[in-house]
Parts: sequence; C-alpha cells; structure tokens
Amino acid sequence: MKIFIILLALFSINAYAKPVNVNTADAKNLAESLNGIGQKKAEDIVLYRTKNGAYKTLNDLTNVNGIGQKTIDKNATDIIFSDVQSSKKPKKEKKEKKSK
Repeated sequence: MKIFIILLALFSINAYAKPVNVNTADAKNLAESLNGIGQKKAEDIVLYRTKNGAYKTLNDLTNVNGIGQKTIDKNATDIIFSDVQSSKKPKKEKKEKKSK
C-alpha cells in the first residue's frame, strides 16, 4: 500500500508539471520535464537547436536522432516554443470585395 501511495504521488507531480520551452530550456530541465527524454536525448535536443535554430513545431523535434512520433505524442501538451503563449485566436483576414 505504501508503494502505491508513493507511486501515486510521483505520477501526480509529473501530471501537473509546467510546460517546458524547448527553445530556451537547458538539457537538465528538458530531461526532468519530458517523458522518455533522458539526459543524452536532452543534450541532443539542445545541440540540434544550437546548430539549426529554434524549433517551430512539434514535428521539428523528430529531426533529433532518437526522438520519434511516439515521444512527441507523449509530450505534446508539455512542450512550448515561446515563453508567451497567446490566448487570443488569430484574426481572420478580411476578404476584399470585388469591384464590378
């Protein structure tokens, strides 16, 4: 029973973890924040970012050796690309009226 309570506590901490910015986080933070990402893969994420520039989409992370779609899917809600997340919906472009 004690083991169950300890495991429950550990999983609940991870469930409420704050999203991590893959464009600014260091390897240690990435490894601690993302499921299935150890120190080596986290270092590879940082190295790829340093060589190729900022990540723009989740799919960009699949360019890092050892990171596949399953890893992306497990972490999709925990990954952000900038520190400011807009709560506004993008404005729709107005259609121009055709003149007769």
